[in-house]
Amino acid sequence: MSEQSNGARRKLSSLSEAVASRLWPIPAAALVVGVVLGVLLPQLDQALDEQLSPTVAAWVFSGGVDAARAVLTTISGSLITATSLIFSLTVVALQLASSQASPRLLRMFAADAFVHWTLATFLGTFAFALVVLRTVSDAGGTVAVPRISVTFAVLLTIVSMFVLTLFLGHLARILRVETMLRDVHDEVSQTIDLLAADRHEGRDEPAVAPADRVERDVVAHRSGFITSIERGRLIDLAEERDLVVREHRAVGSSVIAGTPIASWWAAEASSQVGTRAEVDAVDARIRGAISISYERTPRQDIGYGVRQMADIATKALSPGVNDPTTAVHALSHLAAVLADLAELPPEPATIVGSGGRDRLVPCRTDFADLVETALEQPRRYGAGDPDVVARLYGVIGDVAWRTADRERVSLLRSQLERLTATVLREDYDDVERARFAELEAEVRSTLDRAVRRDSPA
Repeated sequence: MSEQSNGARRKLSSLSEAVASRLWPIPAAALVVGVVLGVLLPQLDQALDEQLSPTVAAWVFSGGVDAARAVLTTISGSLITATSLIFSLTVVALQLASSQASPRLLRMFAADAFVHWTLATFLGTFAFALVVLRTVSDAGGTVAVPRISVTFAVLLTIVSMFVLTLFLGHLARILRVETMLRDVHDEVSQTIDLLAADRHEGRDEPAVAPADRVERDVVAHRSGFITSIERGRLIDLAEERDLVVREHRAVGSSVIAGTPIASWWAAEASSQVGTRAEVDAVDARIRGAISISYERTPRQDIGYGVRQMADIATKALSPGVNDPTTAVHALSHLAAVLADLAELPPEPATIVGSGGRDRLVPCRTDFADLVETALEQPRRYGAGDPDVVARLYGVIGDVAWRTADRERVSLLRSQLERLTATVLREDYDDVERARFAELEAEVRSTLDRAVRRDSPA
């Protein structure tokens, strides 16, 4: 895939995330559309009312001024009341759900398209009915009843009630922990696909600034989390100015204002950026390629999705929830994600530009950190439950099946040793310990097989 298409895909992902993570854009647009239709449709009424055939006229609203006002007033009043009540109850329900799963999952409600369009339907119908209401008049002996507009308002109300019925069913579904896990898993899979398609050519050794050149730090101007790094922009800058740029923090890392997030140095002694204005311009462009926000997002942050699923497993193992079955399901999703990551080739230590020259030293996604995030807390809090322990062994075995990289196999072997040591400290009977010993032996066999796959023939 070309750099242009990768860049377009990144921008589309960024725009989609910006719109989807906010609850107001689509409902606000529907509100505007409702107002515009409420102004234009009554004018169409005036032009067509006398020309309606008897067949069509039999289907449109035929009441007088008082009836039209009553219908429109009822529609507008009931819809805004229903909207307030339903979404208030929804927020309460989601808060209860987040307390049993993870508070970070509330973001998924704000990004749910069905929620957006339900709110848009209600507010658009309310705005339309309210604006049409002003055109119903009997002043000066002239009766004005926009029959087509009132009929359209009634139809919109029926559609709103149908959408409400679907929304209640949708709400009951998205509050299930299985649905939350599936949605998080889908987000992580999309992020993995996006990053896999955005791989750059490079080499395995990290570039180092020569002793005769100054490596200048670029500090963050705000605190928060790194939500994305536009490496294409960093490489373009390095090519244009003949520089080498080094990332100091990976996507998902917490940064503090005034601390380094990147650095750069001149690729050649003759290409050094001389004036203070040039240095400031380079720093500004590097900061512009690194997005910092107050919360993590799934756009480029694989670790965020892993963190959410691990949180669900950990919360399920807490005494207040005590739901080890949910923890087992969460670990199954984690195993699938880690297995997908285990198949990806390691990122290059240095990304090269035109002519094979060093241009960017990325802060690579650490597979070890992701595995630790996925397994550490479930191992600590679930060590006393036999089903959770069995699934933890299964996670290591499943990931081992999907990788042949020696470093990753060694990492999984270390996780296996730590899990076994944790289980030995727990109070299990002989039957359970025999079961765990069999599982450990199976995982060791899988790890040995993975090592043999990686060995040259």
